[in-house]
Amino acid sequence: MTAIDKNPIGNFCWVELSTTDQNAAKNFYGSLFGWTAQDSPMGPGEFYTIFKLQGRDAAAGYTLRADQRAAGVPPNWILYVAVASADQTSAKAQSLGGKVVAGPFDVMDKGRMAVIQDPTGAHFCVWQAGTNSGIGIVDVPGTLCWADLSTPDVKRASDFYAALFGWEMMKDEKDPSGYLHIKNGEQFIGGVPPAKHRQPGVPPHWLPYFMVDDVDAVANKAQQGGAKFCLPPTSMENVGRLAVIADPQNATFAIFKSAR
Repeated sequence: MTAIDKNPIGNFCWVELSTTDQNAAKNFYGSLFGWTAQDSPMGPGEFYTIFKLQGRDAAAGYTLRADQRAAGVPPNWILYVAVASADQTSAKAQSLGGKVVAGPFDVMDKGRMAVIQDPTGAHFCVWQAGTNSGIGIVDVPGTLCWADLSTPDVKRASDFYAALFGWEMMKDEKDPSGYLHIKNGEQFIGGVPPAKHRQPGVPPHWLPYFMVDDVDAVANKAQQGGAKFCLPPTSMENVGRLAVIADPQNATFAIFKSAR
């Protein structure tokens, strides 16, 4: 296990589930990843769930609000990127062709955030840490380990994120697929698959990957728990084994075990 007290600027620092059935989600993900749920009141009849592993924050979830449902927001996982200033990053995102969907606003003393849509349509959040830096544990099963951006315009999206966060978007000369690796500082944190690999009709989105010990066993458990496969367990040479799963409420995520 690697404990984290402060997430580096530009890294994914939080991953959050919006769902239509919070209690079902707590049971599903608890069984899948060994997460324990800690609920905090958010308002009348509403609560925010922090998913914990080994006593440290791993992810979170909440029930989609009525206004979100009315706007057609489906159950989803959303990623947060650590920033020095939510206000400055939001302004910069707008100047680069992105759209600030919500915020910036304070989350009590925990931090300041905004929800942003990139120029190609994918949503993400930015997080300026206050008392809470975000994810507190990595490198063990059940933790966020990667993220892929599904976009129809790889160049436009890549230019946007590189300018916004200083990410390097790198091609692997040995990989003929054209997959781009995202590097933040010295760390590889995600990637952008070629647009031709996108599923037709699926809106642009970020897909979080969670590390597991055994992709097939976890995928089977997910399926038994009411989930569906978007991509059944699949091996990629010299990379690892993965599956892409829609949970019982239809929020999509991936599981991964590295070949290394």
